[in-house]
Amino acid sequence: MSTAHTENAAHHGHGAHDVHDDHHDDGPVSHSTFKGYMTGFVLAVILTAIPFWLVMGNVLGKTSTTSLVILGFAAVQIVVHMIYFLHMDAKSESGWNMLALIFTIVLVVITLAGSLWVMYHMNANMMPMSVHDMKNMP
Repeated sequence: MSTAHTENAAHHGHGAHDVHDDHHDDGPVSHSTFKGYMTGFVLAVILTAIPFWLVMGNVLGKTSTTSLVILGFAAVQIVVHMIYFLHMDAKSESGWNMLALIFTIVLVVITLAGSLWVMYHMNANMMPMSVHDMKNMP
């Protein structure tokens, strides 16, 4: 590399080795530390172990209550994974990650709610008649 090129690169704030780097910085990128990864891992293990214990020990008794508690733990675990492992927050990628996440959540909720609605109504409307109803048929 010539001296003039090195001086020109240094003048523009680049080192001699950075001249051909095509990386464009879109803002601060949060990189986690070992402590951050371990915090996420410990939280993920706890958020998995508690629901496992709730089910295996039949702690809450009612299946519906246990299911709701497990869904709550699952939602919290999704947030833990997004923050500690995917490094997502409202500021990353100028907010586009958060917008994509919100759009994905809306689509998943619509899909799940619609599926449950269809399955419930198919079960209620398409079940075979009872023996009593069949006896009264012409």
